[in-house]
Amino acid sequence: MIQASNISHFYGSEQVLFNLSFEVKSGEFLFLSGESGSGKSTLLSILSTLLKPSSGELLLDGKAVESMKDMDYFRQSKIGFVFQFHYLINYLSVYENIALAAMDDKKQNINKILDELGILELSSRYPNEISGGQRQRVAVARALVNEPKIIFADEPTGSLDSKNSTIVYELLQDAQKKGTTVVVASHDMQIQNYATKIIRLKDGQIL
Repeated sequence: MIQASNISHFYGSEQVLFNLSFEVKSGEFLFLSGESGSGKSTLLSILSTLLKPSSGELLLDGKAVESMKDMDYFRQSKIGFVFQFHYLINYLSVYENIALAAMDDKKQNINKILDELGILELSSRYPNEISGGQRQRVAVARALVNEPKIIFADEPTGSLDSKNSTIVYELLQDAQKKGTTVVVASHDMQIQNYATKIIRLKDGQIL
């Protein structure tokens, strides 16, 4: 599903990733672990196609990212994103926020996913009318709506308490058990209880 070969990256003259090579199989839950500054967020950005590596090759679903012609379509149809902050649009309802991200043939999934996440009754509310934990569940629903093959999450529980963090981890684990590949970058070691594979980074290298 994910094949990274000799991935390196520089910010200006500073090298932050050093020749990283690894593979993540379809349906695995990968935990990218490391302290702040270890390079995990940069690596996640590269794996999720949001950042082009300075050198190296990345294959997603058997396709070389470098040669993809319609990257926007690939991201929308194959990838789900969850970030530390929910990035919901305040003037849109919960349902409308998810519908905005949904492909036309996937909009019928919205109520089903909201129900599975236990927030169907919130569908007509606005982000400022629900709790932080509920907003993050909406963000997970948005990531799942197109039935992506891969979900990338960058510190998805960084602004949540332990109870809501556990809910988000379990939601991601449920997606993984249904066949979705999940990649989470975080310094929260609780995620190792859910992951099937762990890569630990330090100073841009795999330990």
